[in-house]
Amino acid sequence: MPFVNGGSTSHGEPRQAGPASDKTSNAGPSPSGETSGAATDLVAARKQLLTTAAGAKRVDAPALREVFVDLHDFWLTTKGAEIGVRPDSGFAIVAVGGLGRRELLPHSDLDLILLHDDMDPERVGEVADGLWYPLWDANIKLDHSVRTVPQALQVAASDMTASLGLLEARHIAGDERLTELLISGVRTQWRTDIRTRFPELVEQAGDRWRRSGDIAHRAEPDLKNGRGGLRDVQMLGALAIAQLTDGMGHLRPDSPGRGLHTAYGRLLDMRTELHRIAGRPREQLRAQDADEIAAALRIGDRFDLARIISDSARTISYAVDVGLRTAGNALPRRGLSKLRRSPVRRPLDEGVVEHAGEVVLARNAIPSKDPGLILRVASASARTGLPISASTLSRLADYAPELREPWPSEALSDLLVLLGTGRHMVAPIEALDRTGLWGRLLPEWGAVRDLPPRDPIHTWTVDRHLVETAANASHMTTRVSRPDLLVLGALLHDLGKGRGSDHSIVGAELATQIGNRFGLWPQDVATLSAMVRHHLLLPITATRRDLDDPATTREVIDTLGGDRQLLELLAALAEADSLATGPGVWGDWKASLIGDLVRKCLAAMDGEEQHPPEPLTAEQRRRAEAGGVFVGIEPGDGQHTHVVTMITPDQPGALSRMAGVLSLNGLRCRSADVQAHAGSVVNTFRVIPLFGDPPDAGLLRQQLLQATAGTLDVVARIDARERESPIPVAPPPIADTEGASVAVPALFALAPPRVLWFDVPDDPQRLHTRAIMEVRAADRIGLLCRIAAEIERHGATIEWANVQTMGGTVIDTFCLVLGEDSPAVRQALAAGVLTVVPPPQPVSSSPDGPTASGSSRSGVPIGG
Repeated sequence: MPFVNGGSTSHGEPRQAGPASDKTSNAGPSPSGETSGAATDLVAARKQLLTTAAGAKRVDAPALREVFVDLHDFWLTTKGAEIGVRPDSGFAIVAVGGLGRRELLPHSDLDLILLHDDMDPERVGEVADGLWYPLWDANIKLDHSVRTVPQALQVAASDMTASLGLLEARHIAGDERLTELLISGVRTQWRTDIRTRFPELVEQAGDRWRRSGDIAHRAEPDLKNGRGGLRDVQMLGALAIAQLTDGMGHLRPDSPGRGLHTAYGRLLDMRTELHRIAGRPREQLRAQDADEIAAALRIGDRFDLARIISDSARTISYAVDVGLRTAGNALPRRGLSKLRRSPVRRPLDEGVVEHAGEVVLARNAIPSKDPGLILRVASASARTGLPISASTLSRLADYAPELREPWPSEALSDLLVLLGTGRHMVAPIEALDRTGLWGRLLPEWGAVRDLPPRDPIHTWTVDRHLVETAANASHMTTRVSRPDLLVLGALLHDLGKGRGSDHSIVGAELATQIGNRFGLWPQDVATLSAMVRHHLLLPITATRRDLDDPATTREVIDTLGGDRQLLELLAALAEADSLATGPGVWGDWKASLIGDLVRKCLAAMDGEEQHPPEPLTAEQRRRAEAGGVFVGIEPGDGQHTHVVTMITPDQPGALSRMAGVLSLNGLRCRSADVQAHAGSVVNTFRVIPLFGDPPDAGLLRQQLLQATAGTLDVVARIDARERESPIPVAPPPIADTEGASVAVPALFALAPPRVLWFDVPDDPQRLHTRAIMEVRAADRIGLLCRIAAEIERHGATIEWANVQTMGGTVIDTFCLVLGEDSPAVRQALAAGVLTVVPPPQPVSSSPDGPTASGSSRSGVPIGG
């Protein structure tokens, strides 16, 4: 973030020449040897505007630019009339750059073009000398060119910088007809050639971003050339002239940043004050100038200034992302491409589809009657890597109501899916935040939005740090028994900052409030609050206390109330938090200290127990005793949740067949209880349809009968369905300054899968034939079916099972009856299960995150 974390060197991008320039920088004196008095007066007036006399009112930045423009317009008009540049003279003075946009800064160059209607070269030379030399003699920096209209158009056609400059041309003096010919010609040429020039425009922007960095997260930002800077808004203006985008990114005045125009004006005011304070042209805002600029703009101190810069830059960056994507989709087609069919609409979730490479609302979606639609759109975007359509975000912002409290379980599940997608969550959350939707879900977020950290070791603003921590935590979900609480705690752990008190204490109170709003169970709310309250406990204790002292271990255990689950969550959170703080914060030394502390605490705690499912109801027992095959569907506890009860004769493969039938019909399993009774298997599934309503129970029963009879191979059918209808995957982004972020099919694995074994302590007579296996892995289509089939293939029998899907992570517990129990048998079965779960997707090396999904050089092993 800007100038908060110390200095950084400028990339020193060379100043770009004006369009169609035959530039000569500050040439020698005029041929007459005299300095123009009018130019001297211009210089004196410029100096007077920048000097505030004692007791005089200081001219603010917008007024200063306006006066500078009027001053130079007056001088150029007067001088032009003096040298013969009048209407119908065949000459015109045209301004581009800052003067052309009416945004002339105190020390900006004058970008001028002298247009002529193919006049006599000698006469052209006289007029040019009469215009350029007074400015040179007065030491006014000048980018200039002398062109006819065809010559200027020719240069614009071959030079991207010149073309962009001429799109902002403005008539100053002389023959206005020539200026109109130039402006209309350049704009027509730009619209005609935009299809072939768009890739060059994008490449030029990407090169500029790589040189100048991201303004929102740079210590000393380049306000003009950085990503989210002034040139980006000017680029959007050029695309708007080409009629490819409206240039606004669908940002509303009430959204964070208050819209694109407000963000642009803020950065322009800062650049104006930077010129005034530095006394020379400068684009990089240095730390030593921040307080003075903040005072001049009446903002506060440098931290307040940094927050506004980050807010404005992120608003512009979002508008640029939307603008480039919209422009790319709107490029005119030629040749055979005109014959292409319209893009197919593919369902992603209830009310959410993919269309033309974007996540959009289904035709029958009604945002005003579906509060959970915002989170379904965001989670679909994160799962697939596809961006959310700007029009969809605008429609949701206008019509989507707030979620009732407590949230429906479906909404919480969608939030967990979003938070479990690693770095893929960043773009959807940023899009929601820039359009005001994220603050609607988490009103407490406003206090940390764009908040610069006080500690220079931090790389990100506080809100982005929270998102980065959650992204890191998603790579660690299989280490813990409660992946849902891990990612929620990562998202909330620093939410108490910016409120003037101990952020851990304030944050714990906010976590309780938010946990209740999310609809968590009271004990889970307590755990979430404790995670936020004690998220610094392990790092501080491990690095500042004697770990060989038993009192240190006892103090940690007492502080956590002997809660093993809380300890494992805090261990994973400590690593995710450190990785999101900055380079070098997490390393072998810190990891080994925290790992040693955790192991000492675990040694002093009791092991965790695995509990069987709840007993069957009387109705379930009656149907099981009656025998046969039964399938029933009832409404669940959410708008789109349903409870499916399946009962079949107890025989090998029953669970895999049942789960396979559900997957074939697009029913995603959120949880399941599997039990045996009176020779039958009774399975209760809580499911959510992928799209629309669930199928009729009779259809499910028919398919289950076919699977039981062996005429329907559900696993093979699921594999074929995946091959025939692959999940849409977004292409790589146009330009990415933060490392690779190529999309992968959803639901894709981030954390490495794990298989844990537990003995059955309450049945010593059958200890060697029964065991409990827990599978922790990323979700995928038909995962339960595949795991159950693999268990049955190894000759094990499922006595009971408890299946939980927490966001994008499954925690499946199976009580198995083994024909023979030995380490080798367990190892072979675990290896077989791991072959059907998704492996973690690789992530390219980046200073902003781990080098591989779920990888850690010194991860703390917890459990099993």
